[in-house]
Amino acid sequence: MNAEIIAIGSELLTPFRQDTNSLALTTHLNDLGVELDFKSIVGDRRSDLVNAARIAFGRADIVIFMGGLGPTEDDLTREAVAEALGLELRRDDKIAEELRARFAAHGWKMADNNLQQADVIAGAEAINNPRGTAPGQFLRTEYKGKQKIAMLLPGPPHEILPMFEKDCMERLRPMVPARSIATRVLRIAMIGESSADKRAAAIYKQHQDVQTTVLAGAGEVQFHLRSQAESEEKAQKAVDTLASKLEDEFEEAVFSAQGESLEQIVGYYLQMRDATLAVAESCTGGMLAQRITSVAGSSRYFLGGAVVYDNSLKSDLAGVPPLLIAEHGAVSGQVAGALAEGIRTRCTASLGIGITGVAGPGGGTEQKPVGLVYVGLCDENGTEVVERRFPGDRDRIRMYATQQALDMVRRKLM
Repeated sequence: MNAEIIAIGSELLTPFRQDTNSLALTTHLNDLGVELDFKSIVGDRRSDLVNAARIAFGRADIVIFMGGLGPTEDDLTREAVAEALGLELRRDDKIAEELRARFAAHGWKMADNNLQQADVIAGAEAINNPRGTAPGQFLRTEYKGKQKIAMLLPGPPHEILPMFEKDCMERLRPMVPARSIATRVLRIAMIGESSADKRAAAIYKQHQDVQTTVLAGAGEVQFHLRSQAESEEKAQKAVDTLASKLEDEFEEAVFSAQGESLEQIVGYYLQMRDATLAVAESCTGGMLAQRITSVAGSSRYFLGGAVVYDNSLKSDLAGVPPLLIAEHGAVSGQVAGALAEGIRTRCTASLGIGITGVAGPGGGTEQKPVGLVYVGLCDENGTEVVERRFPGDRDRIRMYATQQALDMVRRKLM
């Protein structure tokens, strides 16, 4: 079975509010083996809601409407869904009395418009909402000769999530055929998206039982693998088989086969090797240290370091000879190597990293353009330096630089 989620509310079409409920609902649907094929946001216009509902019922087995169940003029979900299905709305006297009692318990007089929350689509089952005034609705119905399941749920997260987890999942479970969904995420460092996909496509196209999604970031490509089958074992075998072939193709470029971040993997290797790390950062301004320390337990292997923007601090804190900076410039392979060596010595670490570059948007020259970055890595056996020219804006260049540095540490420790 497949599903569609429609988030309702004109506020969700502004820059100030976003739909987060669907993320949690999707997780629960997947747990039942139900794929979410469509997700949309519709404003508070009845004609738009009716059209969106009709389209959804035409292509999805399960349609979930979130929001628009309150007492105001723009709460039109009940009316729109009823119109789309050609069903009547009926006032539920029990719900109406419960609404009156709830207001009375607080000493408030209930406005008449609250009673629209007691309107239930013919054939639907009302779902109690202990955290709000608007009950949900669960409906098994028919649309153009096909069986459909519709759910009308309130928008506030503290109302919808408990209602879906407790009441809707309980109703859905016996209605959904036994299916399982298995997923894997492979993460690959420092290979471009087009190059990675060109190599991978010939492999994943042979596995039609696995849906492959390719996502790219700064210095990283991710392959999201997903398979649905009648058993968990069969679904898992499908994604594992494809994952294994992709790992063989990309070899050491694959830094994670279960979705872990590069900083997590580097942490694993440092602990396995009983090694420590220190960093000296110029153009990344502490971003590398932030990524490393975002991992719980990083104090076991990360000693610290320095942000050395000014040339004098490159010398004072990381021991870079001033003559070296004068001769080669602060952005150079020689300085990156010296930063790595100096910070390793100052912190008595197993490994030292030095980063220097031009992050932009200004400061670039013809010889040293924006995006030019040098990363040095030093251990007891010597120092290696790589030169890279990264695309993008300032933040993206800095992220590329930290990704390059972490990948160098990973490969060294492998």
